[in-house]
Amino acid sequence: MSFKDYFSKQAADYAKFRPHYPQEMFEYLGRIAPSRQLAWDCGTGNGQAAVGLAAVFDHVIATDASEKQIANAQSHDRVEYRVAPAENSGLESDAIDLLMVAQALHWFVLDRFYAEARRVLKPDGVLAATAYNLLQISPGIDQVVNRYYYDIVGPFWPAERALVESFTELPFPFPEKNPPSFQMSANWNMDQLLGYLRSWSATQGFMAARGEDPLEQIRGELRGIWENPRQRRRVTWPLILRVGVKGEA
Repeated sequence: MSFKDYFSKQAADYAKFRPHYPQEMFEYLGRIAPSRQLAWDCGTGNGQAAVGLAAVFDHVIATDASEKQIANAQSHDRVEYRVAPAENSGLESDAIDLLMVAQALHWFVLDRFYAEARRVLKPDGVLAATAYNLLQISPGIDQVVNRYYYDIVGPFWPAERALVESFTELPFPFPEKNPPSFQMSANWNMDQLLGYLRSWSATQGFMAARGEDPLEQIRGELRGIWENPRQRRRVTWPLILRVGVKGEA
């Protein structure tokens, strides 16, 4: 396998527990794209961004290097899923109105990916990349999740994960716009939160290395704060959105 695959093993959980992007973000991207004919969702994962784009664009090509991710992706009449690396998409040149990279840019070989982006985008095509880091529920729950992220599974994050924390500083080849602010949200019970944490690559790395479930280290504390584990709580993820237009000087 020629790419770093941190998600195929838990692809089903990834598809089940990943949050959904706000439709307002896709509407905004549709407004600034040169047309709404064709979008490419690169590093699509389970297809949550691809399906959002399909409500705005006539056709969406969604690619991922992981066959298992594609196998677990959400089906949609306007979405065409393909297995392909970000740096060698196989797409036609000068064909794409919008190139979307949702929570995946940090996994790519950036110079090669940006060369591919320049090749496939229309002269005034749009490159949009998003990232999100830690969720927000309540101060007590957030403290437990943050400790889990940094102290318990922290040593098992792939090195590329640090790029999410410095996403605004990543190289970006096109002059950037100043987009509106967006956030993702969900209403989850405690088991859904634990399912999301289990889908983290660092959780899987911990389990592979130590043969035990790191979530057991926080389950009791989390239950004490949550009180009724069936109660649904509002979960939010602030989004970082970077947008550039190929033809702008």
